[in-house]
Amino acid sequence: MSAPCQQPAAPPATSVPPLPPAPATRHPAVDWRIRFAALSLIWGFSFLLIKVGTQGFAPFQVTLGRLLAGTAVLAVAMVMRRERLPRSARTWGHITVAAFFLNALPFSLFSYAELTIPSTLAGICNATSPLWGMALSVVALSEDRPTRRRVAGLGVGFLGVLTVLGAWQGFSGLDLPGTGMALLASFSYAVGWIYVRRTLAGTGSSTLTLTGSQLFIGTLQLAVVTPVFTSAPDTFPLLPTLSVLALGALGTGLAVLLQYGLVQEVGPTTGQMVTYFIPVIATAAGVALLGEQLTWNTPVGAVIVLAGAALTQSRPSATAVRTRTAGDRTKRLSRT
Repeated sequence: MSAPCQQPAAPPATSVPPLPPAPATRHPAVDWRIRFAALSLIWGFSFLLIKVGTQGFAPFQVTLGRLLAGTAVLAVAMVMRRERLPRSARTWGHITVAAFFLNALPFSLFSYAELTIPSTLAGICNATSPLWGMALSVVALSEDRPTRRRVAGLGVGFLGVLTVLGAWQGFSGLDLPGTGMALLASFSYAVGWIYVRRTLAGTGSSTLTLTGSQLFIGTLQLAVVTPVFTSAPDTFPLLPTLSVLALGALGTGLAVLLQYGLVQEVGPTTGQMVTYFIPVIATAAGVALLGEQLTWNTPVGAVIVLAGAALTQSRPSATAVRTRTAGDRTKRLSRT
């Protein structure tokens, strides 16, 4: 994701603190395009893995296993890189809140949602995070001023959501509670990003340290909640167990390290593009491997959602910024 926690344009499926650009110390052995493709596949398949995991375990158990495996991977990376844990109690307090909104809550909501909705729909709901983020940033981040293009993108994106849900049919055949939980998970990501940006920037800890600490706290949160709502599993069926382990080790652990290297090498603008491949891969995986049904409005709506999300992340050109700044200065002078 050494100045951590600058919000990328589009939160990834795992929603970990973002990675700012940094000069690479050596040329990676694997080309960044291959790592980009691997990251897209890992996060795209996450929703299929959640679906398979819930076939053998309760949703909270899937989330707990996911966080345990992801934390283990990042702990190893932190030890190898000799990263130090944050020392400030205030920082740990903010990490605790971030872990809830970026890990414990959305991971659990997606697991519960996929008990009743297809993994394809969950993947598309995840793609609405940039839309929620843009809407919230206008209110919470005074420096993030809306433009006509970004506001238009917000409208286009939510039109895409309505298309995916088949609003003109009165949402017929749609599991509203499950879909609502998936959208709430996406909204939770956006809340978490805003919180991280406002509280954890400039703490002095590396993004890898903050991310590993966040996953650790999220694991503790689920370790407290899971025994209250579920009983220990009697068996560990092979496929669901492997799915949960892969979801954590790859989708929540290795993927963070891949993203870390990508953003360092090619910058956040290119690194964030992985977000737009996730629902495409999630849909293809759900249809091809799980036999999920796909109606025309799902892919069409997904394209509209992604187009809207792309518009909400657009930034004005340097010339436009200078013009607007000059205009603001003129207005201020005219009032004096």
